Amino acid sequence: MRTTTIRNPERVPERLLEVVTSLGRNITDARKRRRLRQADVARMAGITLPTLRAVESGRIGTSMGAYVGVLWALGLEDAILSVATLEVDAEGRIRERASLRRGVAHPQTGRAQLDDDF
Repeated sequence: MRTTTIRNPERVPERLLEVVTSLGRNITDARKRRRLRQADVARMAGITLPTLRAVESGRIGTSMGAYVGVLWALGLEDAILSVATLEVDAEGRIRERASLRRGVAHPQTGRAQLDDDF
C-alpha cells in the first residue's frame, strides 16, 4: 500500500485536518487498549510500519485503504460502515425527501380518456 501526497496541504480545510488527526488518535488508543505493538498491527493490516505511523498521526495524504486495513486489524472495520449512510446524513435525507415530494410530472389525463383496452 502506498501513501499519496497532498499537492497543496495549505489548502486542506482545518476541520478536515482535525477529523483525520482525531481518527489517528482513536486508532492509536484502540491499538494500545489491545496491547498490540505497531509492528504487529502493521503486519496484520498488510502495510508498512511507516504507513501505520502515518495513520496513527492522522496524516492527511495516507490512503483510506491503510486506515481501513488498520481498523480491520483491530476488529473495528464495521464501525466505518455507518459513514455516509442515510441514518447519519441529515442533509441527504432532506434532499431526498424534497425530490420525492416533487416527483415526476405526468400529463393530465381525464377520466373520460381512460379505457380498459389492454
